[in-house]
Amino acid sequence: MYNPDQPYASQRSPVAAENLVATSQPLATQAGLAALMRGGNAVDAALASAITLTVVEPNNNGVGSDAFCILWDGSKLVGLNASGCAPAAWDLQHFAGRSAMPDLGWDSVTVPGAVSAWMKLSKRFGKLPFADLFVDAIRYARDGFMVGPKSAYYWQLLEQRYAAFPQWGEHFLPAPAAGQRFKRPGLVATLERIAASEGEDFYRGGLADQIDAAARADGGALRKSDLEAHEALWVTPTQQHYRGVTLHEIPPNGQGLAAQIALGILQHLPVQPVDSELWLHYQIEAMKIAVRAAQDHFADARAMRLTSEELLAPGSLEMAAASISDQASPLPPAALPMSADTVYLTTADAQGMMVSFIQSNYVAFGSGVVIPGTGISLQNRGAGFSLDPDHPNCVGPGKRPFHTIIPGFVTRDGQPEMSFGVMGGHMQHQGHVQMVTRVFDHGQNPQAASDAPRWHVDERFAVALETGTDPALFKRLQARGHQMITDARESTFGGAQLIQKTAEGYVGGSDHRKEGQVAGF
Repeated sequence: MYNPDQPYASQRSPVAAENLVATSQPLATQAGLAALMRGGNAVDAALASAITLTVVEPNNNGVGSDAFCILWDGSKLVGLNASGCAPAAWDLQHFAGRSAMPDLGWDSVTVPGAVSAWMKLSKRFGKLPFADLFVDAIRYARDGFMVGPKSAYYWQLLEQRYAAFPQWGEHFLPAPAAGQRFKRPGLVATLERIAASEGEDFYRGGLADQIDAAARADGGALRKSDLEAHEALWVTPTQQHYRGVTLHEIPPNGQGLAAQIALGILQHLPVQPVDSELWLHYQIEAMKIAVRAAQDHFADARAMRLTSEELLAPGSLEMAAASISDQASPLPPAALPMSADTVYLTTADAQGMMVSFIQSNYVAFGSGVVIPGTGISLQNRGAGFSLDPDHPNCVGPGKRPFHTIIPGFVTRDGQPEMSFGVMGGHMQHQGHVQMVTRVFDHGQNPQAASDAPRWHVDERFAVALETGTDPALFKRLQARGHQMITDARESTFGGAQLIQKTAEGYVGGSDHRKEGQVAGF
């Protein structure tokens, strides 16, 4: 059973079923359900949804994206890091004269990892043939799909961002209106080639040759040898216990560790009533410390000077909690005391498998680079690197950049409780904290937890409260010393998809801030 109460201005109901799919786009949700109905499992459903999303929500992800996954295979948790590395030619000298990493063009493109995630997950866990996962995506690319209202809104906003990239314009302009049919003919053969080769063509075949040729023609550094060297990595998720449950995240180079740091601090503070001023204050203060830790330390795990275990040291988190008073801490937040634009989806099936999956371009449509003759738009994850030679996240050949995209998973006593994520850049780790506290501290169902107004700590540690929050809280938090700002952009506060395990099946929620859907049978 679950608490059915909907205390917020909800536009949606929680959905309960033995099999569930929750994504940010209804057509992708239906593709996942179709895979389940053809005899597939939760991994097949997740991949069919993810592949379809590359077609129907291109403003957030694509074939040239990166991806991460945490899944419960029925007996244990498994993590997958399918983020790509920097090209071998990317050293500091390559970016000489720049003050920051670019976020457009070839110098923002790392090796795309999403296809490798599809390959590895399907081979190890899938039941359906790999090519079957592409059926809906290919159909929508060939015959067209009706563009969703939120996708159309952001698509139109981005028309000028890529004005210097004519190949992008050929594939994505004019920007469609909501409900308008849009086709991706240039992507059809690419999807068919990836499907038929079980992904090999993308990294070692003709598609890799085309990516290499396009980079050489435009002065980019990415080469076929970089694609050939890429490998998605099976990883052990990090864990942080919190009041009887455990939050699991992919270890760095992602930012999930920041959510665990914040919860590790919060567990040393008394739970306050949901949506109360003091509870928001505690969460915001814990998050500020976690955000600073991410800024100071997070990078490719091979380059980090402190391990995940050191950053989650219980004594350090307890000391950090003790530093939180009833007033906002001076900025910047204290360092941890030490002894030394995206799509998220989740699926679950009647056999007990649960999947938490995320893939992303990074910013909007990504780099603006579209490979001629393929329809492949490439991410701009290289923008996540630093150019500070003393920072662990400094750019380097074969190195993975800091990533914002993170899938989340919660267990209790070694058994699955919730598969969830909150897409949206710097909101993601903060959204994980808010979802965990709402569901497990306050007993809210996934849809109610998603519907609740959110808070957001930005990169400069200023605090925004989402529209729908009690206006009095803004002034009260300001009186406590928080640097409060007004931010009415829906995109700032992310988009959640959640599936929680119940005694007889699952209950799911899908964020009204996206055009998505949770559905099941």
